Amino acid sequence: MALSTLAGKWTYRSFLNDPALTDGDPQKLADLLFAEAVFTFELPSSSTLKGTIDWTGGGLDLQGTVKPDPAGDGASVEIVGTGRTGTGTAGWEYDYNARLAHTWPNGIDQVPALVGSVIRAKPHNGSPAGVVASFIAVKQP
Repeated sequence: MALSTLAGKWTYRSFLNDPALTDGDPQKLADLLFAEAVFTFELPSSSTLKGTIDWTGGGLDLQGTVKPDPAGDGASVEIVGTGRTGTGTAGWEYDYNARLAHTWPNGIDQVPALVGSVIRAKPHNGSPAGVVASFIAVKQP
């Protein structure tokens, strides 16, 4: 998958890493959702990424690095998200690490996806640093 695939908008969902089964309970499943947002990425160069992650009521500015996969199957990204001065996210910091999901040669209508994890790098609003969640981001058309 070409690195240029990273540019654009991605629907982002992160989930708490709770190993308990939900047993089909929709509320238990909903309780696992850590965040839902939209990543918007630009690629100023083949090795840098910048952009935003925005959700209802807030967002972070993003700066990151892109590392191509030597095997040619996508790329990995390391991103730092920082809160915006004068907003409710001022002082926040989250770190994201992800890679493009494998492109299946016989996949039908496969949509590019980023899979990874996120860590709250700085405490905020009474929530401690160090909380980790897994995430998936799916490329918007």
